Amino acid sequence: MDSKNIIVIGASAGGISAVNKLVGSFNGLNNVAIFIVIHISADSNTSILLGQLQKNAPFPCLIPVDDQILQHNTIYLAPADYHMMISENRILVKRGPYENHWRPAIDVLFRSAAASYGNCVTGIILTGMLDDGTSGMSAIQRAGGMLMVQDPAEAEYEDMPVNVLRNMDVDYSLPLEEMPMVLIDHYLRLNCDHQTAPDDVRLEAQITQNMSSDVEELKKIGSPTTLTCPDCGGSLMKIKNEKEPRYRCYTGHSFSALSLEQQQLNNIEASIWVAIRMMEERRNLLNNLAKNEGNIMGRLERAQDMVVHIDRLKEMLLNLHQNGDKTSS
Repeated sequence: MDSKNIIVIGASAGGISAVNKLVGSFNGLNNVAIFIVIHISADSNTSILLGQLQKNAPFPCLIPVDDQILQHNTIYLAPADYHMMISENRILVKRGPYENHWRPAIDVLFRSAAASYGNCVTGIILTGMLDDGTSGMSAIQRAGGMLMVQDPAEAEYEDMPVNVLRNMDVDYSLPLEEMPMVLIDHYLRLNCDHQTAPDDVRLEAQITQNMSSDVEELKKIGSPTTLTCPDCGGSLMKIKNEKEPRYRCYTGHSFSALSLEQQQLNNIEASIWVAIRMMEERRNLLNNLAKNEGNIMGRLERAQDMVVHIDRLKEMLLNLHQNGDKTSS
């Protein structure tokens, strides 16, 4: 494998403008391949984002296809609803399981870059909510790469940069306008001598690329828990060698502790709304039966009991969201 300098950039909420501003200042860079994941909805038109990037970018901007050969001085933007990964000198584009409930996912790209190019990788985390990118940055750091985050004071949403800073020492925390000069200086001085990434980083990247795993593989990178995957119901393994808890199921869904908590809250809310709907139907049925056939077996009283239960469930929903807001703030 030829040594290549790799820059991976991850952004979420507020990320489109931040990425455009950063990429537009890359004129002095050379001999690098740049990969970008922006968390966008599955039905987003990535071609529009690509056109915005290309207006100011110094290199060709592409949405890659699966098994495309990696080229220097090119910017690759992950397509909507597909993971983008690096495997040796090729780019993989696959609809694998969600990570932190995102596809494309920042951590999937970052981890694959660390696995393939080790200390030749620079990871950059920009604006976004929750802690997406923290695990991928940890993989890059453990593989010997360089870490850079947007100054949280400048970021439109500070969560992602702040969570990286809480979990590891980064090389640089900078405003967007200062990043290009640091990168130019770094790659002018860097003569990348590729070093192998840790075994667990390479194994997890391989599991994601294969879109499959077995118990023995997961035991090498994690330990069993009593938790279940909120997406598929499978058992979750707690991943080793990371400061903050992270979980992965056999199907391939992966969650940080924060994203797992958020998804559990979403599933609880959905279940409560189903219960409310069933109780509303029950109340309506009892009222209609009482109206047509009389108040046999206390139908009206039982219908009123349903109202009490419905109100309690609605109050539970309100408290659920209030507690969730406190947790995520």
